[in-house]
Amino acid sequence: MTDKAWFPNRGALQKQYEKLNSARNETTRDLIQRIEEALQGLTPKPSVKGRSKSFQSYFKKLVRIMQQQDLKDQLPTITDIIGLRVVCPFIEDLSNAEASLERSFSITEIERKGSTFSFKEFGYESTHMLVEIPEEIIKKRGECGTRIAEIQVRTILQDAWAEVEHELVYKAEFTPFDEPMKRKLAAVNASLSLADIIFQEIRDYQRQLNRELGKRREAFFRKIEASTDALLFERSAGEEKIQPLFRLEPSHGGETIDDMLLDALYAHNNDQFDRAVDLYTRILELEPRNSIKSVIYKHRGMARFAQSQYEEALGDFSMTLELDPNCYKAFYYRAIVNSVRQRYNEAIEDFSQSLSINPYQHFSLFRRAQAYYHIGDYPKALADCENALAAEPDSVQAQKFREILIKKLKM
Repeated sequence: MTDKAWFPNRGALQKQYEKLNSARNETTRDLIQRIEEALQGLTPKPSVKGRSKSFQSYFKKLVRIMQQQDLKDQLPTITDIIGLRVVCPFIEDLSNAEASLERSFSITEIERKGSTFSFKEFGYESTHMLVEIPEEIIKKRGECGTRIAEIQVRTILQDAWAEVEHELVYKAEFTPFDEPMKRKLAAVNASLSLADIIFQEIRDYQRQLNRELGKRREAFFRKIEASTDALLFERSAGEEKIQPLFRLEPSHGGETIDDMLLDALYAHNNDQFDRAVDLYTRILELEPRNSIKSVIYKHRGMARFAQSQYEEALGDFSMTLELDPNCYKAFYYRAIVNSVRQRYNEAIEDFSQSLSINPYQHFSLFRRAQAYYHIGDYPKALADCENALAAEPDSVQAQKFREILIKKLKM
């Protein structure tokens, strides 16, 4: 059979293909919207792109496939006439995006490009999902020349590589790369793959730090309740001690500021306060920039507060405020220490400073209300308590305190 015998009629195909351009473009827009809705709950939210294949691109692919198939009198099915792309920031986001798409579309095929590479190999990586175009979209837009769309799911860096590779290799008429040039191209791809892995590791590390910080704050607030609320409230029968939510591992003896901070937080959260204070002090001795110093002084102050070293804690919180005068939490923490030391006027001043920077703090309002109570200013205490309840209506402690204040004002 000669080329002329099997070569498709380009003119007739183009006329038929372009007749459906409008329906195809509208279908593509509808699919983008459908995908964005499917991914709505993901954080960070992936970006979604879409395109309808031009006839020139469609015909070029059609001919290439026909050259490779045995039955040349049959037009092959092109599954990416409508192509959509979901681009995620991190590697771990890919599986979440895929799961969301599987719940929202009827999947006919999933292919994981690059999944068979050995540890020595690098190349194009992406998940290709063939999905059925939903019947309601077809009814709305009409036939568009295909019932299948392709969704590619990849990271930002995988997408960057795919775009460049597509221009340099796939779309090129010839690829005159000598061996050194091929090695350079492979090195770029390996660097992007490594960057993806490192970005994911940094994200995991940040998450671990944030969880340790959350545990540290929880312990600090329990200490506050034990030190201040005991003057006003009794623990209800059967009230249980809050247990930590996470048990994370410290670093492996690293000496960077990040490693020492993780170790300090781990020690802090496991009530090893002497070790935590020592590590915070060692970090400060490295003379980090002021923004880091202010955070470390604040953490060390919290660890010292947990040890009832109140004057040292006051000093650390004051150092935080010297370095960062707008740190409303440091004003709040210093106010708490002053409250514990029964320096209520100084506490009220610090609570007020904290609230002037960030007014939306029910806990600062509640604690300032307690300080007003202790100096006998019950009207101001009640006003703060009412505002605290407006911000946090379910606060049981604030509700109890409001009852105490109302009784005092009625006496």
